[in-house]
Amino acid sequence: MLKEFKQFLVRGNAIDLAVGVVIGAAFTAVVNALVGDLLTPFIAAVAQVPDFSGLSFVLNGVAITYGKVLNAVISFVLVAAAIFFFVVKPMNVLIARTRRGKPLDPTTKKCRECLSEIPIAAKRCAYCTQIVAQ
Repeated sequence: MLKEFKQFLVRGNAIDLAVGVVIGAAFTAVVNALVGDLLTPFIAAVAQVPDFSGLSFVLNGVAITYGKVLNAVISFVLVAAAIFFFVVKPMNVLIARTRRGKPLDPTTKKCRECLSEIPIAAKRCAYCTQIVAQ
């Protein structure tokens, strides 16, 4: 049983998962700092209301505090925007730049008869058995 546990640990899945959790925790701190210390104060300065948690109304003698929900929604939108504009968008640009290299030689071609993809060296289509010109 100990041998199996050792194989599980060194197999890579557990290590990858552990690294992902640690990086995720560190990244959470960065995103929370970005939203809490930069974006939220900026929104509060523009809206001139620093905290919505005190907003409420009374319905049949019961106070409904919708301000906390509003704070949570604004926080969610700010976190999503921060992740999109500061992580996803730059990563997409970086990946697009690395893929701009010379295109690979094609390994398949289309059959003129049935338009299916066949290997480039094929002499006959595997789907419709039509003879394919080289």
